[in-house]
Amino acid sequence: MIPEIRLLLLDDHTLFRVSLSQLLATEPDLKMIAHGASSEEALAALRLHEIDLVLLDYDLGEENGLQFIRKAREAGYTGRIFIVTAGMSDAESVRALGLGVCGIFLKHSSPALLADAIRKVMAGETWIDQRCVQALVRAVDRTGDREQRRRLSERERAVLKGVSEGLSNKEIAQRLGISEASVKSALQQLFMKTAVRTRSQLVRVALEEFPSVWKQPV
Repeated sequence: MIPEIRLLLLDDHTLFRVSLSQLLATEPDLKMIAHGASSEEALAALRLHEIDLVLLDYDLGEENGLQFIRKAREAGYTGRIFIVTAGMSDAESVRALGLGVCGIFLKHSSPALLADAIRKVMAGETWIDQRCVQALVRAVDRTGDREQRRRLSERERAVLKGVSEGLSNKEIAQRLGISEASVKSALQQLFMKTAVRTRSQLVRVALEEFPSVWKQPV
């Protein structure tokens, strides 16, 4: 009897979740135990079921896959996590691999290839789509010392604190005595350094990764 690989799919697109679940159900050794649209749903499934591999989309709307990875590890999940995504930036890919994901698979590849990739990562291999490899090499070359790259300037810290307090760009500019254009420029740098795309994601990253922001008066 072929050992089953128990899967959990986290993706905020219902049609994709249902379609992929049906496709993988034709594979005799793959079993979709549960699927969900949010971290909360996925974490609840992890508490209820034994899961061997999480298939994780990166872009989950108001949150991202890296935030789910941290929550899952904090909750005690020790299984493998495999990112299945439409695309990620170079920096996002580097950060995901740094958090220990077992691979990155692009959604426009075939379901048969995904099934094969699942078996390979469960056998202990790392799967990185060939279209991502050169981008990762470039990203590593650019980052150099990652901690140095992610160090925030005084202005970036002040802008980040303002965003976290719910201030608009105009209000942040007035508080700091700078132009709105300068605020927007600082925000672009923050988005680049944290590899997120929205202000709400930026707030979450600030809370998790830059706690010193809250200690400095503005």
